[in-house]
Amino acid sequence: MNGFFGTPGAATQRSARRSARKSGPRAPTPGSPADLTPEADPHEVARAIVLRQLSMAPRSRHQLHTKLRERGVSEEVAAGILDRYEEVQLIDDAEFARMYVRSRAQTRSLARSAIKRELAEKGITGELAEDALLQRTDEDERSAAEDLVRRKARPLADPGDRASRDKQVRRLVAMLGRKGYAPSLAFSIVKDVLDQQE
Repeated sequence: MNGFFGTPGAATQRSARRSARKSGPRAPTPGSPADLTPEADPHEVARAIVLRQLSMAPRSRHQLHTKLRERGVSEEVAAGILDRYEEVQLIDDAEFARMYVRSRAQTRSLARSAIKRELAEKGITGELAEDALLQRTDEDERSAAEDLVRRKARPLADPGDRASRDKQVRRLVAMLGRKGYAPSLAFSIVKDVLDQQE
């Protein structure tokens, strides 16, 4: 993803790996697997992992819990650290969900159904997800889809060529479908936009 929820590009990652090779061995990064040594304080290790994750991008509690489990942090320690960070509002699933909905709607023109699936993958379900999705109205969705179709529609060499128009309709409806729009709504939007362009 790009923007607020983005990750470094491949070129940046390759550059970082080259720099690491040139500089030789380095001390373990806080929160790295190398920190999980017998003498390491598990609470300090867990805190370092969580803070490092949050410094890179917003995360849900579920995402942070998954990362802690991957790094071998016990369930008891993970729960204690995550509970504490929720108390001080460094972890806030409701705010995370609201930001995520705004970001994915603005940068990817996703329909609510698609965003809802992505939120579920991040552990945001039920009331939290529904409340966040209330930010997007039917009108917002339709407007975003219309703008997207206008940008992606290609001028036809012969506007009267029915086969070419039908092919374009199928392509644009499929594009909206991949973004979570229902087939009937996608077809209606595409037809309206193409009719306006003729």
